[in-house]
Amino acid sequence: MKKKSVNLVRIAFIFMAGLISCTQQPKDEINVLSQKEKDEGWQLLFNGKTLDNWKFFNDGEVKGWKVTDGILQNSGEGSDHGGDIITKKKFKNFILTLEWKINKQSNSGIFYHVEEGVVDAIYKSGPEYQLIDGKGWPDPLHKDQYSGADYAMYAPQNAEVKPVGEWNFTKIVVNGSHVEHWLNNKKVVEYELWSDDWKQQKSKGKWKNEPYYGMAKEGHIGLQDHGGLTQFRNIKIKEL
Repeated sequence: MKKKSVNLVRIAFIFMAGLISCTQQPKDEINVLSQKEKDEGWQLLFNGKTLDNWKFFNDGEVKGWKVTDGILQNSGEGSDHGGDIITKKKFKNFILTLEWKINKQSNSGIFYHVEEGVVDAIYKSGPEYQLIDGKGWPDPLHKDQYSGADYAMYAPQNAEVKPVGEWNFTKIVVNGSHVEHWLNNKKVVEYELWSDDWKQQKSKGKWKNEPYYGMAKEGHIGLQDHGGLTQFRNIKIKEL
């Protein structure tokens, strides 16, 4: 065999070996904690397989939610079809992080300090980090109804939401009365629970006739099924 032919065979072999190596590389793992996260006290609220850490708000069997390929998703069937789920454990001060993506004209939310047994709807208890298809929503939205907002209380500032179908990163910090909403590594909301400003916002808005709204100092984390499809992964929490 001529030297040129040998070199061509060698190049082809190296190329094919590279393709095989690429296809054998593992996909990025989701719903796992690194050793560093474990050492820092982070906990997984969703293991990618089951809903063992979750239950239906105000009791009852979880029916409308499912886990597919490591992703937690609500029913996607329409407003409130699958109901809302909450963590079995209560949390007081914490940092919560998760990833979410939403379908066209879909609406959901993340709740914290949720109380059971005192109201008939999750949003009448815990403050809500809003998730919505803000660009495709068919009706006009108030500024405090866009993704990242403390729903019907504080509007997000300079929020940048990924296009529908792409993963967004959310962080919620609750430490005493201090609350922060982060969206894609940018702080978009900051407020003080039970402050004069907070009380004024509540008294003049949607929650003025809801005595339990935002009053608990600890409670469950909640996820909402409120219309359309929303998916979640990498749900992690660190207690402060």
